[in-house]
Amino acid sequence: MTTTADRILDSAQTLVQVRGYNGFSYADISAELSITKPSIHHHFPTKAALAEALIVRYRERFAAARKEVDDGAADPRQRLVGYAGLYAETFAQGGRICLCGVFAVDAESLPVQVRQATDAFFADQREWVAGVLAEAGMPATRTSAAAEAYLASLEGALLLARAHGQPDGAADQDRDVVRSVAATLVTALL
Repeated sequence: MTTTADRILDSAQTLVQVRGYNGFSYADISAELSITKPSIHHHFPTKAALAEALIVRYRERFAAARKEVDDGAADPRQRLVGYAGLYAETFAQGGRICLCGVFAVDAESLPVQVRQATDAFFADQREWVAGVLAEAGMPATRTSAAAEAYLASLEGALLLARAHGQPDGAADQDRDVVRSVAATLVTALL
């Protein structure tokens, strides 16, 4: 059973991933869900509190998805490309961009606690990618910088896919900008 708070988070997440943090308001959520703004404020007193709750949920979901990637492939190269699939799947949902990628774009206008939560999400991702790169045999002195490059490439690939007007959920792997960038970078790194 979906709670009102869950419905609010779902609506807000879609709005953020499509419009950005500064591109939506409680009025947008209210109109979409046919609930009052005070109802939204009851669950999330401030937009910053809503954004933090979004990031907490997104981090949990991303961690679970990374575990599925880990469980689905033993080979580090396959895991890195499978991980890129998480970003491609995000884009396939109506041209959405990574939630924390959007928050990173809006970083200068975000409340401090939202910036910190965004940084924590990216720290999780860097740690996982660096660990997989280390498993693939990359020297420890290179894994952190390489993980940053890999994540930046995935986030940038989402922006390119949006800019190119790539069809949502493009079935043609050659037209899947995110997976193509990931596969190219994995080959270059390893």
